[in-house]
Amino acid sequence: MREIQFREALREAMTEEMRRDASIFLMGEEVAEYNGAYKVSQGMLDEFGPDRVIDTPIAELGFAGVGVGAAMNGLRPIIEFMTFNFSLVAIDQVINSAAKMMSMSGGQFNVPIVFRGPTGNAGMLSSQHSQNFESWYANCPGLKVVVPANPYDAKGLLKSSIRDNDPVIFMESELMYGDKGEVPQEEYLIPIGVADVKRSGSDVTIVSFGKILKVAMVAAAELEKEGISAEVIDLRTVRPIDYATVVESVKKTNRLVIVEEAWPLAAISSEITYHVQKYAFDYLDAPIHRVNSLDAPLPYAPTLIQEILPNVEKTIKAVKAVLYRD
Repeated sequence: MREIQFREALREAMTEEMRRDASIFLMGEEVAEYNGAYKVSQGMLDEFGPDRVIDTPIAELGFAGVGVGAAMNGLRPIIEFMTFNFSLVAIDQVINSAAKMMSMSGGQFNVPIVFRGPTGNAGMLSSQHSQNFESWYANCPGLKVVVPANPYDAKGLLKSSIRDNDPVIFMESELMYGDKGEVPQEEYLIPIGVADVKRSGSDVTIVSFGKILKVAMVAAAELEKEGISAEVIDLRTVRPIDYATVVESVKKTNRLVIVEEAWPLAAISSEITYHVQKYAFDYLDAPIHRVNSLDAPLPYAPTLIQEILPNVEKTIKAVKAVLYRD
């Protein structure tokens, strides 16, 4: 199977869907003439023209609203935020228009729109450009929230998101656009709301999603050297969450560690912790541990960034804690 970059997988998903369906268009800052801020949309303007690959001003509230209106009138927009930090400017359109329109119109209007772009830390970008909003959007009824961790999942999930009749928040990572992975030539879809067991194990379950999954996978490999068998689950979507896969794994391993880049308060890890202790409490042999970023804005200095973010060392420590080996 061929290997392509994460950005190429996203581009293929959008391009294939736009060839299939003339109602789909891409709109956002620098997506056309500049080929995308991270070259995700490279070459798409040449193929589809300026009516379907549309550069916008720096006005997220405005072009998000244009996208919502277009979706209500039969089109299927893909709205790219240069970073989800900038989506805060447009959040009224996302939360109060896109997410609620089906309910408020009594089913007369659905909003088949994808809001996509990078989320989370991307190096030395400091506090305003390094935030994780997965749990913010996942908290809102009417939205689906997808956070892929590799090129294969990115393509299959983005195609499913574009075809979905509900608004989808599709969150990527600037630090993953160059990641390579195996992606088949033939068409495939990955259903929204289905987790993936990336690694089987018997001693502890590690749950994660997005780029921080790489931390979980490295930690699991290191733990194996010490005779600790860790099962790693990639949620892939955080609304809806595939609780069943997590619960079944915990019933097998009897221990759970959740690794998530976001701040700890009201995080996805908090929700999973609640659900597992409610539906698998009798199977737990230790309290659930979670590894989040520290409860502070992300600084600029790289040494401080490493102190705040989840890492392999913190994950291994959490696993040993639930195994009573620390």
